[in-house]
Amino acid sequence: MLYDEFLVMPMREELTQVGFEEMRTPEEVDEILNNRTGTVLVVINSVCGCAAGMARPGVALALRNNVLPDHITTVFAGQDNEATIRVREYIVGEMPSSPSMALLQDGKLLWFLPRFEIEGRAAEQVAESVMDAFNEYCTGESVS
Repeated sequence: MLYDEFLVMPMREELTQVGFEEMRTPEEVDEILNNRTGTVLVVINSVCGCAAGMARPGVALALRNNVLPDHITTVFAGQDNEATIRVREYIVGEMPSSPSMALLQDGKLLWFLPRFEIEGRAAEQVAESVMDAFNEYCTGESVS
């Protein structure tokens, strides 16, 4: 079921306003995840309360870290269905989950934060998990 674009727009903008690039088609997903050099953070966005209260604020806080991925991207579950399905094909070995976050390099999964590790936690705790992944897998300060 697709959500009304008008209702979803503010939820999209929470991420795009802090620099996330949207992937709305499977082709965009493949282009970014296969052809970008370096690490790529993908946030699978959602309309649920844990996305609003924990995931989006948490990942925005994590962008204050000194070490960042090379690229930050997002898809919207329940809105960009084909793109979300394609992203999930890259998240090998993990169950579909939204919201969720994945860190990839060269199309390969390095780290994954599923919904059950987001819901019930404070945004600051989510940010800490994300920053730990940045510090472990990323090498630079450039987010493009």
